[in-house]
Amino acid sequence: MSKLNEMKEKTYRSIAKTISWRTIGTIDTVLISWLVIGDITWAMSIGGVELFTKMGLYFLHERTWNKIKFGKEDKHPVDYHI
Repeated sequence: MSKLNEMKEKTYRSIAKTISWRTIGTIDTVLISWLVIGDITWAMSIGGVELFTKMGLYFLHERTWNKIKFGKEDKHPVDYHI
């Protein structure tokens, strides 16, 4: 097991992941909205609203999953054999 798997995720890491993911997601939403509607003003409005609602939902989702043990391994001390 790698040292990375044994580390607990800090809240600020979840915040950084939330912001980076929502930036990508919002750009996608604006582009799709613009293509479907054909009006950049409406597309930006839709993207602006979903930016904040989905950022909050993602953060809560991320922090909840961080507390759930499903799919995580228990920490085991490294056993060295000589």
